[in-house]
Amino acid sequence: MPTFAPRQPALNDLVTAICAPTQAWLSRGGEMRSGAEGLYHGDVRVLSGFAVTVDGEAPLTLGVDTAAAARAVFTGVARAIDTDDADPKVRIDRAWEVGCGRAALSITLANGNDVEVAGCLRVSVECDLAAMDAVKNGYPTPPRAPAFVDQEAGHAVRWETDDAHVRLSAADSETVGASGETVDLEWSIVLAPHATRVILITVDIEDAGSVVGPGIPGLWRSPDSTTGDARLDRLVERSLEDLASLVMTSRFSPEDAFLAAGAPWYFTLFGRDSLWAARMMLPLGTKLAEGTLRTLAALQGAAVDVSTAEQPGKIAHEVRRTSFHLDEGPRLPPIYYGTIDATPLWIVLLHDAWEAGMPFEVVTELAPNLRAALAWLRDHADADGDGFIEYIDESGHGLANQGWKDSSDSVQFRTGELADGPIALVEVQAYAFEAAVKGAILLEQLGAADEARDWRAWAERMRERFRGAFWLEDELGPYLGLALDRDKNLVDAVTSNMGHVLGTGILTDEESAVIAARLVHPTMSSGYGLRTLASDSTGYWPWKYHGGSVWPHDTAIAIRGLAIDGHADHAAELASGVLAAAESFQYRLPELYSGEERRRGTSALPYPASCHPQAWSAAAAISIADSLARGGER
Repeated sequence: MPTFAPRQPALNDLVTAICAPTQAWLSRGGEMRSGAEGLYHGDVRVLSGFAVTVDGEAPLTLGVDTAAAARAVFTGVARAIDTDDADPKVRIDRAWEVGCGRAALSITLANGNDVEVAGCLRVSVECDLAAMDAVKNGYPTPPRAPAFVDQEAGHAVRWETDDAHVRLSAADSETVGASGETVDLEWSIVLAPHATRVILITVDIEDAGSVVGPGIPGLWRSPDSTTGDARLDRLVERSLEDLASLVMTSRFSPEDAFLAAGAPWYFTLFGRDSLWAARMMLPLGTKLAEGTLRTLAALQGAAVDVSTAEQPGKIAHEVRRTSFHLDEGPRLPPIYYGTIDATPLWIVLLHDAWEAGMPFEVVTELAPNLRAALAWLRDHADADGDGFIEYIDESGHGLANQGWKDSSDSVQFRTGELADGPIALVEVQAYAFEAAVKGAILLEQLGAADEARDWRAWAERMRERFRGAFWLEDELGPYLGLALDRDKNLVDAVTSNMGHVLGTGILTDEESAVIAARLVHPTMSSGYGLRTLASDSTGYWPWKYHGGSVWPHDTAIAIRGLAIDGHADHAAELASGVLAAAESFQYRLPELYSGEERRRGTSALPYPASCHPQAWSAAAAISIADSLARGGER
């Protein structure tokens, strides 16, 4: 007998309808049957099965319309009740529409025949109330609550736990019955010639344990004009639609909105992801940045707690309703602080949002949080006193790597050997430098000239240490290494991390030019964007999560830095690759995709478990448009 092996489900071919914090994931046939398919609210899957049959036969789906982020329409035919004519003449449209805590399915049957057709429409539903991490890890998810059918209340079906309450209503269904794990609803369908019938099913969800809530509209303005590139315009339009579906609030700061990191697994607050996405959206306004800053400030660390990685002044990494298990390894607590870069990124966003027009009153309000975040850089982020910002998981159950490439094998030498912690990542030193400089500017505005002078001096010391520790050379010339390991050995892998250093101000013009040239070299640029790891590295593989794949946000950050540092041609070259990839994904950039080399007549290949929509992938479109405009102005 084969043994059960948990496997993360694929997402690339699934259809979504999303309105945070609720999301539906369906097969191309419009069903929920296996894997990640289902209806979710926050961190709970509320429906695990949903299938429509007509006289016992599933509709033949002919097309799917996903033009709106919160709506998915499956158009097909119901041949089981059709005539023997070769032309299909019984049409069935299944339109899913998702709102906050609610989903509605409208089933429309239309008879194009000159004779009456009849049959039985059945909808089969299952509810497992499974935790998000169980679904992500591919674990079996048996139902946790029995179905209760209330025939007197409009044929409603309920599933309930202590926190979650799910109610499915189909007021005009003729029969409702529960058999084992499945609830069946049935309608007798009689369609006169050229007649139409519409059936409506609604699902309402209440979850007292959820840490996230509905978003707030109007957080950004529409772009002032088109970009002049039809592909980029389409990408921006689709990305803004997706971003609107990811807006959330939190239980601990309900008046402030932020972007959920991504669907389905990261449908919550992630410090790094939410900060970068808000920063990328600054060309369209500062309200999202304000909400993100305040939300994360509400959770800013106040004590030292090894189990959660909390430290005074530190910005949180991830927030869940309960502990979250990652495969067989890490077990993250509900509020987890295991991130090395969110704190400097919070400081930088505070400055950049103010520079983009955010009222200085917000800076004044958050001044204590600013000082606490800067103090964390000085007092806690450098564990061994060598002057660099570094991380190590002291709990034994947290993330082994705590930069944006947080998979366990993401920090490796060119030979493929993994680096031992503590790890000092190259881009994090640049983030810290930029945070110190921009924090000093804000402190001056707050009237604290002495504090500002101290942080400028701190930044200059970081610049000198950085220049002496992170440069090395190979057959293509100088480049920045990935990290320093426990023994202060420079991890020599050629990675996209060096792209994040551009635009921070830590490099000279000559150093910036060297990095710019390396990023567009064929070993790094796939033709569809920037590879996370150079293709001539031992550990490279195009479908490796952080070891050869392309992440749109990663490429967009490099494009932004190239534009800031004056390398407009290099920025345009990488941007062209991302736009070519966007065509392959119907202008919805996924979390990541293959780093396979672009060839004539081919498309960008998906990464099967890639989330979509993803906040920083969608926001990358805005950043790329702004960067190209910035380069054109030079």
